[in-house]
Amino acid sequence: MNNFLFKNILLLSFTMLFFLCRSQDSQNQRVKWTEQEAQNWSAKVGWLRGSDFIPSNAINQLEMWQKETFDPATIDRELGWAESLGLNCMRVYLHHLAWQIDKEGFKDRMKKYLSIANRHKIKTIFVFFDDCWNPTYNSGKQPDPKPGIHNSGWVQDPGDLFNTDS
Repeated sequence: MNNFLFKNILLLSFTMLFFLCRSQDSQNQRVKWTEQEAQNWSAKVGWLRGSDFIPSNAINQLEMWQKETFDPATIDRELGWAESLGLNCMRVYLHHLAWQIDKEGFKDRMKKYLSIANRHKIKTIFVFFDDCWNPTYNSGKQPDPKPGIHNSGWVQDPGDLFNTDS
């Protein structure tokens, strides 16, 4: 499937999902909260303070999530640091290849990550798809960092290996 077609199918899917969600019975559901509902939610949740998270020993999201390199001890230590700084949410990138290779193991590692994050009172938003940096990737050993180049080992998802596969 070429890149143009893939992006258009993805856009169409999200558009349809948006309108399906909005087309529910409008008499029973409001689209917008009242000011008081928003204040109540804010008081319950508190101020969200966070960042992107990837453990310091992973060059990219594949290295974070692969069975051989998933490192709960580092994740626990670094989310502990985040908690001590007052952070309470993290954005964490996923990669479909780690799931494709080991579906059950990948889900178990996600559960383990969420358990660690919960222990540190940190909420997580998982990110599917990432169109930044290196368009090709492989499972296994990831490249070493290139000194002086920001995100030198980060990989796209799904990237060229998927977008160019007819």
